[in-house]
Amino acid sequence: MTAVYPGTFDPMTRGHFDLIVRAARLYERLVVAVAATSTKAGAMFPASERLAMIREDVEKAGLANVEIKLLDSLLVEFCRREGANVVIRGVRVYSDFEYEFQMALTNRRLAPEIETLFMMPSENLAYVTASTVREIARYDGDTAPFVTAAVQRRLEARGPSAG
Repeated sequence: MTAVYPGTFDPMTRGHFDLIVRAARLYERLVVAVAATSTKAGAMFPASERLAMIREDVEKAGLANVEIKLLDSLLVEFCRREGANVVIRGVRVYSDFEYEFQMALTNRRLAPEIETLFMMPSENLAYVTASTVREIARYDGDTAPFVTAAVQRRLEARGPSAG
């Protein structure tokens, strides 16, 4: 069975990676679908760099059943092309659930054969968000506790206040 974990991952946090590792244990094949464009305020990295960072961490972790691909279409169309019948979505807090529930119902209307599975990150990572990481980086704070090694290297290479 194939599942898709979509997101902007700008940047990928330890919480995102936690879900990748755990979802990879549940499915024969997991496709991490990286949004081609980020509509998030203060976007940091182009899609090519986000793909490379995730790929680096996935390879380092030895997750052979995880693929990283660019998402440049409707999610349900991407899932159909990939032969996936499950979408993984991370939910940290109730406000996440409200948004994700709405999207899951919309996707179900567009593609009833595709189910959405909500996963919570490990409790020690539930408060970490990519927007928080972007803000910390913007003010040259220590992002290392919140991101993977590949992301941290690229944040450091950007220099202070480059966010």
